[in-house]
Amino acid sequence: MNDLARPARTWLQRLTGRRGAIVPVVKLQGVISADPRPGRLNIAGVAPLLKRAFAIKSAPAVAIIINSPGGSPVQSRLIYKRIRDLADEHNKPVLVFVEDAAASGGYFIAVAGDEIIVDPSSLVGSVGVIMAGFGFVGLLDKLGVERRVHTAGNNKSTLDPFLPEKASDIERIKQFELDIHQTFIDVVKSRRGARLKAPGDTLFTGEWWTGTRGLELGLVDVIGDLHETLRTRYGKDVRLKLIEPKRGLISLPRIGFSVAGLAGDVAATIEDRAVWARLGL
Repeated sequence: MNDLARPARTWLQRLTGRRGAIVPVVKLQGVISADPRPGRLNIAGVAPLLKRAFAIKSAPAVAIIINSPGGSPVQSRLIYKRIRDLADEHNKPVLVFVEDAAASGGYFIAVAGDEIIVDPSSLVGSVGVIMAGFGFVGLLDKLGVERRVHTAGNNKSTLDPFLPEKASDIERIKQFELDIHQTFIDVVKSRRGARLKAPGDTLFTGEWWTGTRGLELGLVDVIGDLHETLRTRYGKDVRLKLIEPKRGLISLPRIGFSVAGLAGDVAATIEDRAVWARLGL
């Protein structure tokens, strides 16, 4: 692990006697999705936080806490790229701290860090792609319901849960997954490089590991935690500045009741729990 140089004290710090460096901290927690519901991670919600964090000129580094089981590959890459773009623009190192999990899309974001620090029991990896659904073929017949579907385009009904799967659809979906998987693999290889200590047929199967095992495989850099790491590198007087979403001066309560809105919230919660459950969390 390479030590990061401690910043020189600014004139204001010398004048006021405040010695501690300020390290901005951005916490990214939740399932990664373009859905704007609270608790979801996406570029729209994350970008303003990252911009504010990297704009603190005196900060010697930017710390990012990740706790995510994954989700949208597009949103994962967009967040990853925004972190790297800002890091290069401001010439600041990025320290990523993993809490419970940085899996799948969560790990995609984590590799934006110049270093990845984990708890021994953190879950990391899951470099893979998954698509899942349900099949209800024959259900409508049992219910006595006739379904009428009209399409323009031979493949418009792909993944229709009320139709039998077609071999051509499965082949097309598999190629779609392989394309996304290769993008994921390429990013991990480009960021981790020689630090990876196992072949691709071990690292890129979709399997996930504990932080301890991830360290052995080269997926992460060190076992540690936020406070200990920053105090060791920047001194016991280091100050952490949590970058949170800005809130309006006046917050009006929601008036009325929407069954559709409630159903959507319940469905989103169930979906999120299903993604976390793949990791046993």
